[in-house]
Amino acid sequence: MNSQNTVEIIPFSPDLKDSIKILNKEWLQKYFRVEEKDEIVLSNPQEEIINKGGLIFYAKYNDEIVGTVSLMKVNDSTFELSKMAVSDQAQGLGIRNKMLVHCLAIAKENNIQKLFLYSNRKLLPAIHLYEKFGFTEVPLDGGIYERADIKMEKIMP
Repeated sequence: MNSQNTVEIIPFSPDLKDSIKILNKEWLQKYFRVEEKDEIVLSNPQEEIINKGGLIFYAKYNDEIVGTVSLMKVNDSTFELSKMAVSDQAQGLGIRNKMLVHCLAIAKENNIQKLFLYSNRKLLPAIHLYEKFGFTEVPLDGGIYERADIKMEKIMP
């Protein structure tokens, strides 16, 4: 396989900080709206995610950043899977799948016991992907994101 056509998952670096904002705003504006909480986190990923013990990863394809995902620390054993986005031109390459596999491996390496996420039921492909990886619906605690109408979690083996 040509290495030009492979997807590589790479960690956060300050020079890539704008990518998390660009990619997330692209899909948020397409389906919902950018909420104040999104704006704060996406504009300051170093301060809001990394410095608080979280992790950010990017999907690189043909030397271009086409996807991103974050693990936002709640406490030592619980993280929120968040800010997952893939650019429109990179849809259908299995990038969300690869990013999720990577996040689950990182969670296991770091003894994270629980991952949870917020989503919206109209994002059926995303919900199916999460279910495929063992996430199950749990009661939704309100007030997190206006767009969230489902909360899912995975207890790590």
